[in-house]
Amino acid sequence: ISDTHTKSFLNEALSCFEAKNYRASVVLSWVGAISILYKHVIANHLQNFNIEAARRDPKWRPAKTADDLSRMKEKDFLNILQAISVLGKNVKQELDGCLALRNACGHPNSLIIGENRVAAHLEILILNVYSKYV
Repeated sequence: ISDTHTKSFLNEALSCFEAKNYRASVVLSWVGAISILYKHVIANHLQNFNIEAARRDPKWRPAKTADDLSRMKEKDFLNILQAISVLGKNVKQELDGCLALRNACGHPNSLIIGENRVAAHLEILILNVYSKYV
């Protein structure tokens, strides 16, 4: 991973995992993955993304930067990536699961997760986002 900003998210996520701070690991690894996807869209699919986003939401103002993409809910962002063939159906389903876990870990609640669940989350993100789009 050459982008220092993205690399720092993954390094922090892995440090949290090693320290058994599993919820933090889930949140930081997701933030890094979504950052990669934003950059990929900006560099390679922005026009198609904006067309599909406007088709789904007439109030959508065309994105020009990754920060613009963050105006959209991440679930909607993933749906558009599947619609414009950036993500396949099965990858998108796995990323939906990662997003659900991130949301559960990022808010106060009684959820307890263990090493294996977090390792699986990290594996999905590393194989399907970090190693593919960087």
